Amino acid sequence: MTTVSMAEPKEITVRGIVLGVIITLIFTAAQVYLGLKVGLTFATSIPAAVISMALLSAFKDATIQENNIVQTIASAAGTLASVIFVLPGLLMIGWWVHVPFWPTFGACAIGGVLGVMYTMPLRRALVSQSDLPYPEGVAAAEVLKVGMASRSGAAEGKAGLWAVIWGSVASALFAAFAAAKLMAAEVAVYFRTGSGATGIGASSSLALIGAGHLMGITVGIAMLAGLAIAWGVLVPVMTSMHPLPDLSAADQALGVWSKQVRMMGAGTIGAAAIVTLASLAKPVIGGLQSAMAAARHAKTDGAVIARSEQDLPIFIVGLVTLIAMVPAGWLLYSFLQGGPLASLSLPLVVVGVAYIMIAGAFAAAVCGYMAGLIGSSNSPVSGIAILTILGASLSVGMVGRAVMGPEVAQALVAFALFVTTVVLAVAVIGNDNLQDLKTGQLVDATPWKQQVGLLIGVAAGSAVVPPVLELLNHANGFAGAPNLQAISSTPLAAPQATLISTLAKGVIGGDLPWSLIGYGALLGLVLVVIDFALKKGSAGKYSLPPLGVGLAIYLPSAVTAPVVVGAVAGYLFERSVSKRSWGEPAKRMGVLIMSGFIVGESLFNVALAGLIVSTGKGEPLAIVNGLSEAQTMIIATVLGAALVSGLYRWAAANAQRVQA
Repeated sequence: MTTVSMAEPKEITVRGIVLGVIITLIFTAAQVYLGLKVGLTFATSIPAAVISMALLSAFKDATIQENNIVQTIASAAGTLASVIFVLPGLLMIGWWVHVPFWPTFGACAIGGVLGVMYTMPLRRALVSQSDLPYPEGVAAAEVLKVGMASRSGAAEGKAGLWAVIWGSVASALFAAFAAAKLMAAEVAVYFRTGSGATGIGASSSLALIGAGHLMGITVGIAMLAGLAIAWGVLVPVMTSMHPLPDLSAADQALGVWSKQVRMMGAGTIGAAAIVTLASLAKPVIGGLQSAMAAARHAKTDGAVIARSEQDLPIFIVGLVTLIAMVPAGWLLYSFLQGGPLASLSLPLVVVGVAYIMIAGAFAAAVCGYMAGLIGSSNSPVSGIAILTILGASLSVGMVGRAVMGPEVAQALVAFALFVTTVVLAVAVIGNDNLQDLKTGQLVDATPWKQQVGLLIGVAAGSAVVPPVLELLNHANGFAGAPNLQAISSTPLAAPQATLISTLAKGVIGGDLPWSLIGYGALLGLVLVVIDFALKKGSAGKYSLPPLGVGLAIYLPSAVTAPVVVGAVAGYLFERSVSKRSWGEPAKRMGVLIMSGFIVGESLFNVALAGLIVSTGKGEPLAIVNGLSEAQTMIIATVLGAALVSGLYRWAAANAQRVQA
């Protein structure tokens, strides 16, 4: 029989909950903006842990477990904001003009609760009894341990907070320079290639540099390969096949990429995701069987379960899951009322709830496994969203086909997008839950308390997503939305939502460019084979993630090029310090600076959105100057390089000081 410690550490506290909720609200706002602009989000666990340690160090009775609860609550921000990969599609197709609070809150909250419930039975199999690496979960645990273990650790915790602050200030000022027109917002060059054209652009964004550092060199090289395929092969070849000499090189290249190459990228992502999911079937099924067996053993033998192995009771999990289906059904029913699908409400709600229950469970399990394998930031959420919208569109399309018409088709697309939003919330919170539970295992936390903490984070994040989304809708709007009423003349691209809504319209309308998607899918299968060969030939040392390649083909080069630069810069920095005695603290400091890059720029742009709304000006910070386009590009390049290299040197110097 396992003995249980009588002295339980302080974990869930009022101050911890308040701090976790505040961090969640701030980081969720930042994540919503970043996801809408570039289609990427970042993990918030590590910066949240550092901020928690720095602030709670004022209390002598603060524990590592209490800090862990804070980062668990705040980690919801890094994941729940991913629903904006789908939600803006409802504005893009003209179904919504504004973002309603309660339907959006409900979709996020219900999906988030189910995400926690669905992954709890997998904890033993995929966390405590698994050899999955959980890179971000382990990193967060190391940060917590270092911050709490000794005086030098406390010093590193405070230095880490300053790393986040300086990174945030630098990226916010860099973004402000671009907003003031003192430097170029994008460094780009396009040129003719015979009768065709191509080129490349890179956004002046320290947030994207930071994202690349956090993703790592493997994903960076995959995205570099995607850039080479898209802009080095596909764009020049396809523009040469249909030359348009009257257009500029930039217009010709970007036109072919947006209409044709991008759809091939979607096919590549879809095929790579299907193969990835198929390869996970065996471990996911095995994990479920192991979890159920462990539960039966504890019940029949009457064993006392150690605190560090205590989940919420399986009865509560099942009951909450079933109860959640009631508001889910009501949410879907109310979404259909007053529209052309009102007469089909019952069958559509039944199909929608069943799809949320089944597809959500599968997506949560797969995302949780992938979080353990490659980290929650790199988990194939895009692939999950693509497969989910295809399945949802086919399911609701079969129900509504009997009364199909233009208005019905739009309503079916909207309903499929709304169902997909709930399923995606399930998937991303499931993804986050297992990563947090790995951190908790390493710091001797209580699983059920972490699960409660994540539910609190879900509620806080769900409350902030709708108002921030509506603020950005009012200030910037979304590219392609027919009811665009934004103040700014530069709408947000929302690249992931554009793809998801395009796929839904294509499936339901029957006009999806299957040939382009098919070519992309074939490329995805080739990439899967290459990845397999690389892993086998190098005993797992090298790989070329097909999803990373596909994303770089699909996303604009302005987004992916800085990510590649950040990945390479991070690799070179970590390699340069790896053999030093202070190398590990320097690496952690670098991670925190890059997290600050993302937070600072994102929060600046959320504030800029508020300024746009309050002033009624599309570019309220713009300053008239006589600089040429080339000069502003040079300024952006030089200033960006100076900030990144300078802060890397600062990280190394502070790591030496902390180590000493």
